[in-house]
Amino acid sequence: MIDLLKDLNEPQREAVTTIEGPVMVIAGAGSGKTRALTYRVAYMIQEGVDPFSIMALTFTNKAAREMKERIMQLVNASDARNVWMGTFHSIFARILRIEAEKIGFTSNFSIYDTDDSKALITQILKDLSLDTKVYPAKQVLARISSAKSSLFSPEDYANNPEVQEADRKANKPLIGQLFKLYNERLHRANAMDFDDILYFTNVLLRDNPDVLYKYQNHFKFILVDEYQDTNYAQYLIVKRIAALFENICVVGDDAQSIYAFRGANIQNILNFKNDYPDYKLIRLEQNYRSTQNIVNASNAVIAHNKDQIKKKVWSDKEKGELIGLIHANSDTEEGTMVANSIFQYKMTRHLPNKSFAILYRTNAQSRSMEEALRKQNIPYKIYGGLSFYDRKEIKDLLAYFRVVINPEDEQALLRIINYPARGIGKTSIERMMVVANERRTSIWKCMENNVFPQDFNMGTVNKFRDFMVMIKSFQSLQPNISPAPSDSSRC
Repeated sequence: MIDLLKDLNEPQREAVTTIEGPVMVIAGAGSGKTRALTYRVAYMIQEGVDPFSIMALTFTNKAAREMKERIMQLVNASDARNVWMGTFHSIFARILRIEAEKIGFTSNFSIYDTDDSKALITQILKDLSLDTKVYPAKQVLARISSAKSSLFSPEDYANNPEVQEADRKANKPLIGQLFKLYNERLHRANAMDFDDILYFTNVLLRDNPDVLYKYQNHFKFILVDEYQDTNYAQYLIVKRIAALFENICVVGDDAQSIYAFRGANIQNILNFKNDYPDYKLIRLEQNYRSTQNIVNASNAVIAHNKDQIKKKVWSDKEKGELIGLIHANSDTEEGTMVANSIFQYKMTRHLPNKSFAILYRTNAQSRSMEEALRKQNIPYKIYGGLSFYDRKEIKDLLAYFRVVINPEDEQALLRIINYPARGIGKTSIERMMVVANERRTSIWKCMENNVFPQDFNMGTVNKFRDFMVMIKSFQSLQPNISPAPSDSSRC
C-alpha cells in the first residue's frame, strides 16, 4: 500500500485526512490543490470508504480525467473507476438518465449544444416572423440561459415583473414567449440544453423527496473543485445532496473567481461558513510554481478585495526578476511592444522561438499580435480554433448517432435528413415542420404515422420514408454493436 502522506506538506496532509464533516480548502495558486484532491479520494478508499459513495465534481472533463488517472496510480484501478467523478453536467446528466421519466423525459434524451440551441431559436424566430436584428438568436439564448441558471421556468419568467420590465426596456418584450416556445420544442424533441441539466436536476430533487433521499444515501462523501465558480443551480444541488451527512469538501480560492459573467456566484464560497457553521477551514498557502516577486505582487493586488477569505501565499523559490508593466495606447501599439520584446530576448539571450508564448483573453486580440510578429519575421502558431467535435464532418456523424438513439431530436434530424443529398429539398422540410408544429409533435412521429402535407407527391413522400427506413435499420443494429472498440482493434 502506498504511503499517501509522506510527500504532502502539513496543510495538504490535513486536507487529505479530514474526511468527515464539512471542510473548505482555500488553495492559493500553485499550492498543490490537485494533488490534495486526488490524494484525498485515494486516502478515503484506503480507509475503507466505498468508492461508489464518493462524488467528485469538477468544471472540465480534462480535470476529471487527470484526477481519475492520478487516483488509478495510487489505488486499485477498479476502485478508482467506481468513483463518480466528472463535470457537474456529466454527473447530473447521468442521474437524469436514470430518473428521466420522473421529469417527463425518456432516458435517451438528447443534449443540445450551443449551435443546436441557436438553430432551434432561429427556427422559432422564423416561424413567428420576428426580426432577427431585434431578436438575435445569440442574445435570446443568453437571456434564456441566465433565467435557467437562476432556476426560472418560463412561467416564473413571465410572472416576474422585474425581468419583464427589463425586456421591455431592451425593446425585446417577447423573450418570455420565446422562452416558452423554446422549452416546448426541446421537450417535444426529447432534448435538453446544457442549462436544463442543472435546472432539471434541481426540479428532480425538489419535487421527488424519495429520489433526493436515495442520492443523499448514495453520495455520502462529496468533493467540489473550483467552488468559487459555482452558480446558484450548482450550489443548490450540492447543498441538497450533502444535507444528510454533510461530508462535503469544497476546494477553491475566492481570489481566483473570474466567471461572474457566466453566472458564477462568489458568495457561494464566502458563505460556506454560514451554510456549515461547524466547518473546518484549511489553507494551502505555499506556492510551488512562482518566484517570490510574482507571489508578492499577486498578494498585493488581492489585498484590495473587499470581501475575501484571508490567506498569505508564499514561496520558498528565489526572488526572481521584477515584473515589467507596460502601458499601450492601442492594440496595434501593444502588439508592436510584445513583438519587439520577443525579438530583443531572442537576440540578447539566444532563445529559440519555442521559448515564447503569448496569452490573450479574447480571440479578437490575436490580430494585432500576428501583424506585429510578421513584421519582425517571427514565426508563430495559433492554438485553438475549432475543437474536434465542432468540425462539420464530426457534427454530421454525431447527428446520425443522435437520431438513431433519439429520432425525435429535431435539430439532429434536420442536419442529416438531406445530407448526403437524397432529394429532400428545403421547402419540403419546412412544410413537414409546419405539419409537425400544427400537431405539436415531431417530424419523426409524422413520418411514422404517415402524416405528410396533402399536396406532397408520392416521390417526395417516399424520400422521407426511405430516410426513416434507413434510420430504423441502424436502430436494429444497436443491440449487437458496442460503441467501444473490440480488443483486437486496440493499438
